[in-house]
Amino acid sequence: MSSFEELRAVRLKKLQLLRERGVSPYPISARPDCALVDARKKFAALAKKKSVTLAGRVMGMRAQGALIFFDFNDGTGNFQGLLKKDDITEAFELWNEVVDIGDFVEASGTLFKTKSGEETLQVASWRMLAKALRPLPEKWAGLTDTEEQFRKRYLDTLMNEESRTRFILRSRIVSELRRSLNDDGFLEVETSMLQPIPGGANAEPFKTHHNALGVGLFLRIAPELDLKKLLIGGFPKVFEIGRSFRNEGIDVTHNPEFTTVEWYEAYSDAARQRAFVEEVLKTVVKVALGKTKISHEGVEIDFSKPFATASYFELIERYALIPNPAGASSDALLLAGKRLGASVKEGDTREKILDALFKRTVRPKLIQPTFVIDYPKDMLPLAKNKEENPALVDAFQLYAGGVELVKAFSELNDPIEQRARFEEQERRRKAGDAEAEPSDESFLEALEYGMPPAGGVGIGVERLVMLLTDSHNIRDVIFFPTLRPK
Repeated sequence: MSSFEELRAVRLKKLQLLRERGVSPYPISARPDCALVDARKKFAALAKKKSVTLAGRVMGMRAQGALIFFDFNDGTGNFQGLLKKDDITEAFELWNEVVDIGDFVEASGTLFKTKSGEETLQVASWRMLAKALRPLPEKWAGLTDTEEQFRKRYLDTLMNEESRTRFILRSRIVSELRRSLNDDGFLEVETSMLQPIPGGANAEPFKTHHNALGVGLFLRIAPELDLKKLLIGGFPKVFEIGRSFRNEGIDVTHNPEFTTVEWYEAYSDAARQRAFVEEVLKTVVKVALGKTKISHEGVEIDFSKPFATASYFELIERYALIPNPAGASSDALLLAGKRLGASVKEGDTREKILDALFKRTVRPKLIQPTFVIDYPKDMLPLAKNKEENPALVDAFQLYAGGVELVKAFSELNDPIEQRARFEEQERRRKAGDAEAEPSDESFLEALEYGMPPAGGVGIGVERLVMLLTDSHNIRDVIFFPTLRPK
């Protein structure tokens, strides 16, 4: 047998021993008097009681002859326990025989401080709450392989405080986003995950089939169109925090399923949403992290200063050194893309080439929070044209730390123009662009009933968390990322 198999076999024998003694290794309930974090906070008051009951997972043990010190953790904090053989001989011997690191136990006794000042529970009685059959990583082989950390996130967060803290921060960030929107009068809603047409973004979808209805369905790539239907339906300010799915490649900033917060506000526009986004993100950073400056990849990013604003084409001209990129031909842009090492190929649309140039030359330079505005019309088929220049759309994206965090625009509410945009996307799809957005007749029908002018915003939660926690792989901030099966 391998080392691991031997260790597991020993634990199975201990499990059997408990059952032979008439002890349930997995009792129905536990009855601790308080969480371990509260045992520390209220130590002085609890120390006056004749008996206190605490519970948690055994994370360390130190035997010293007739004494056994152990550390246990219930997810809120750590606490030390002490068993004395002279005081509880039978319970002491049973502990010696059956308890391993990783087991969950409940212990009752009195609180005191050791000579070194350590707050401690002197155990008068104990019972097993859950016998662990596998040793924790540090006990046998460790959890040093990065992919194993992703596959066994429960062990990663149990043994790695940095990872655990990162996910707690993720929760705080999402909670603060929700609070900011609620406080501003937005209504939180839930829209469909299964859709007959995958709309709201340019991406390849996952396809499935509903047996009872006999129809093909898609996992949503974005909640945008459903949320806009709610604007049409009389809800002026709506938002959704939820999952979307895209059947695309996996890299350090992309996972097939991911979380976004999207919101839409009637009688608003991109300019007003830009100011609101800046307000929300500054608040999120300050409240969730307790500071306004963060470090990302060794560079300080300051969220206390006003966010910069720059034009899309101006940035490409500045960093790709392409004169007048707005007027350059597709062939000239393709040649420049190849020269600069951008991910371009023959047959790419003009917008795809521009996007690849931007990602290659501009995005890495946008370290401090920067709004990028004035995108070409065909790049965002759901955005409203700028009145002073119909070749551009009234939209913005926010970048920080070289990462795209936010996409937003004044929502297109002209049903005739929207149909024409969809038809152009359909032409591109038929020409081989798998990411082109399909035409959605149900949305066009809803739009013909009238949608108020509106501003809409989408934020990638994982990318925001990556930036604020100085993480470098999207899988570091997803509890259970998508992985190839073993």
